Amino acid sequence: MAQAAQESIADGEFGGEYDGDVGNEFDRDTSVTLREPGVYDAELSEGWAILSAVNGGYLLAIVARALRDALPHPDPFTVTAHYLTPSKPGPAVVRTEAVRSGRTLTTGQASLYQYEPDGTEVERVRVLAAYGALDSLSDDVRTSVKPPTLPPPERCLGTEDGPAALPGDSGFTQRVVVRLDPETAGWAVGSPSGKGEVRGWFSLADPREPDPLSLLLTVDAFPPTAFDLGLMGWTPTVELTTHIRSRPAPGPLRVFVTTRNLAGGYLEEDAEVWDSADRLVAQSRQLARAPREARVPEGR
Repeated sequence: MAQAAQESIADGEFGGEYDGDVGNEFDRDTSVTLREPGVYDAELSEGWAILSAVNGGYLLAIVARALRDALPHPDPFTVTAHYLTPSKPGPAVVRTEAVRSGRTLTTGQASLYQYEPDGTEVERVRVLAAYGALDSLSDDVRTSVKPPTLPPPERCLGTEDGPAALPGDSGFTQRVVVRLDPETAGWAVGSPSGKGEVRGWFSLADPREPDPLSLLLTVDAFPPTAFDLGLMGWTPTVELTTHIRSRPAPGPLRVFVTTRNLAGGYLEEDAEVWDSADRLVAQSRQLARAPREARVPEGR
């Protein structure tokens, strides 16, 4: 599987090598500017919105970038976000605070705010995170999970192959490359499997290799598992926790998302992200509200 992924890179399907240039779209659009100690200005780009709402993984990457600058350790290990109000494209402020700093881990918290037209400041996202140094971790790996078996990317389905999970003119779909395993894409043609599973390949459309910050976007980039249950419509995230387990190897990522329980109008989604070296590099769980109607509302 890793060899197939590397061949896809060689064919140019997943873009080129990222050299740290801030001109890269993801890095540019998640950049933050220090206003004063612990306070950062950001601009939420319309390019990462799904119609009126900004993608939650993109928001998480912005907050995580501010925390990385504010804390003494460089890499997010675990990040938990509560989404309080819908975020919209435009100016935002991230306020950070170091809660506890140790030799190997620092715990920090942060909130992202936006201003309403009347000048009222509204909290959009609140985050609690632990940061460390991924390069210092032991290479002792003992796991019972295995990477998902996927067809090659050219045999998987993108938005150009049929009815899309998102509108074709959505800014978000222009900035990510998601290729779905046909076995988990039946919902797109009205034949959901009912298993609550979505699998596929992921990369950024603007050539950039994955890193810990982009993994925070990856876990929230796939169509909701509710679609595979036959429930089409907006599926807003209430809470999302992501564990970054390792610095990903260059190349496309494989993502497996599943839900095992939908009850009371809410469902959980568990995601695994595997790199081109067959390593589990990120895991996440989120609680989301199941679709209540088959359209994307203006707000949550």
